[in-house]
Amino acid sequence: MLTTEALVKELVEKNGRTRNSLMPVLQGIVQQEHFLSEEALLCVARELDLAAADVYGTASFYTFLDTVPRGKNIIRVCKTITCHMKGKDEIINTLSNALKIKVGETTHDKKFTLLTANCLGWCHKGPVMLINDEVYPELTPQKALEIVEEYAKSTH
Repeated sequence: MLTTEALVKELVEKNGRTRNSLMPVLQGIVQQEHFLSEEALLCVARELDLAAADVYGTASFYTFLDTVPRGKNIIRVCKTITCHMKGKDEIINTLSNALKIKVGETTHDKKFTLLTANCLGWCHKGPVMLINDEVYPELTPQKALEIVEEYAKSTH
């Protein structure tokens, strides 16, 4: 596994040293390390010759760029009005009870983090959750629980 500094250098070489490279570099770090550490943000600022505050501002603005450690599997439940009307609260409550965590928390074994998202673009098929990069539409509490149990059993 690469050190954070080596990872940043590799991503900068791949994506370039311009301001436009910032997002792909940050996304690459999250893909590898599952969050953006302070060390990573400072390395990016140095490599791209940007102010650290500028890099942190970008990182903290975007929901999918985590600046705190997250679990191996990140569960995001859509919280739009459409998903709300179709039962997203029951989905969240079921997952929260099963995983014994609240929204924003990570399980003790670091397998799951439970979050909400503003919109996943599946309003016609709500309620919807995203686990890592996989979309799960038309959920019921039972269906959501079964999906998460499969992740718990597997090596996802």
